[in-house]
Amino acid sequence: MHLVTLSRACAVPAAAMTACLLTACAPAGQTVRGVHLVARGTLTTCTHLPYAPFQFQRGKAIVGFDVDLIDLVARRLGVRQKIIDTRFTAITSGEVFAVAACDLAAAGMTVNPQRAAVVDFSRPYFESGQVLMVRRDARVTPDATGSGALRVGVVVGTTGQAYARHQGWQTKGYENATTELDALRTGQVDALIQDDPVVRYWLTDEANADFTLLPGLRTREQYGFAVRKGHNPALLRLIDDVIAQIRRDGTYRRTYERWMGPMPPEATG
Repeated sequence: MHLVTLSRACAVPAAAMTACLLTACAPAGQTVRGVHLVARGTLTTCTHLPYAPFQFQRGKAIVGFDVDLIDLVARRLGVRQKIIDTRFTAITSGEVFAVAACDLAAAGMTVNPQRAAVVDFSRPYFESGQVLMVRRDARVTPDATGSGALRVGVVVGTTGQAYARHQGWQTKGYENATTELDALRTGQVDALIQDDPVVRYWLTDEANADFTLLPGLRTREQYGFAVRKGHNPALLRLIDDVIAQIRRDGTYRRTYERWMGPMPPEATG
């Protein structure tokens, strides 16, 4: 999967938006079956790497659950998917769409009212929730989560960060999931809060054998794919159609189990 890293100039600053629209962030577009694409022959996806098992780099390729699902959308249009790596907050704020950097965002992104005010979400495609990951030998118990002394690593701009702040925990913000995990490994924080499937994926790695899930905490969230607010209804309908079809024909289950193991009943949608 082709990967482009969105430059800082094109990623967000308001002063740079006009320049972006006039230069590399606004390629010649194309309309395919009523779907407007920012680049000819390409369905351009913005994401925030790494976020295994949804999107991450394996060798020279970008792979994962979200990648596979959006490949199916691209196939319907007869184009290829191109992935752009950018800051998560540039996605959730809708800035990547304002500068015409991408057609959609696929970033293991929870649907909530604040985000839905600035982007249009597809139908939910994944059931998730926040969990805490701790060192096995640490003296962190479910009761300790009520203490403001708990130091918790968070990824900036995520629902995990919002939840941790609401709980009154001491939070330390990190740019991505990898730096957040490194902070826990090196003792910078007592725990990290992250989406359940991401933590479970990490725990399959022998390098993380000294860590575990803290029992007693799991919120309920749903992921959606995002498109520019009010500007690409045909793409939104296509994404929804693909999600519905693959749930019916078994493709969703096969893709889920490829990346995450046996699919639980609550994931059937």
